[in-house]
Amino acid sequence: MSVAMTAVATALAVGIDSRVTIPNVSMVFVVPVVMAAIGLGLGPSLCSAVLGALAYNFFLTEPRYTLIVDDPANVWAIGLLFVVGLIVSGVAFTSHRRAAEAALLRRQVALLQDYGREVAAPDNIKAIVLTTSRALAALFGVPVAVILVSDGKVVSVERVGGAGPQEAEIEAALSSLATGSFVRAGVYPAVASRFDFWPVATTGQAPSAAIGLLFDPEERPLAPSTPIEIVARLLSLALDRQHLLVGHSA
Repeated sequence: MSVAMTAVATALAVGIDSRVTIPNVSMVFVVPVVMAAIGLGLGPSLCSAVLGALAYNFFLTEPRYTLIVDDPANVWAIGLLFVVGLIVSGVAFTSHRRAAEAALLRRQVALLQDYGREVAAPDNIKAIVLTTSRALAALFGVPVAVILVSDGKVVSVERVGGAGPQEAEIEAALSSLATGSFVRAGVYPAVASRFDFWPVATTGQAPSAAIGLLFDPEERPLAPSTPIEIVARLLSLALDRQHLLVGHSA
């Protein structure tokens, strides 16, 4: 796509130059750089910047159809076009990434608000844990497992997604609860675990929980802990509340 857009810009620039003398025809090559940065990413955008400078040199500077440049002014024009392409590429890519991050943040806030309402509605622990698993899966789009633990033993495992926790993941979840800290997959002491785990501490005799998410190592979010810790606090309150309601009824 990057090469194709640069080719179209080249054809347009050559067509304009053959009919009208325009001093800034080289700016046509900036358009595919911006489009690639917004739609394709930084790499394709840089590719468009390089190809645009080469195409301008080959088709529009004398002697034409060679990469030789006779006029020093054209050397400056080609270099300036390349630098402008790099700057525009970086600015466009950064703006697009920030817009995407802002959209993701708005979506996460909306999902967390919905979860805050939904987790208070169920009247049993299983439904609370299942609601939590679905909310986390919607937040991150990865397999989720919420492991419920009482008196150091696994009571239940609610999962959403294709993968479920194995023995190594259960041990990592128990370790996370025992230490009260985040345990990352593939790192000691959870070397064999595929899931990252966050502890959910409760008060009194209410069962505690460990939240596990199976992130792709190559597409791992930069800061997943913030929304997960919010979910963990809401889940902790919901588990404590349900335990108190059951105790009151008894």
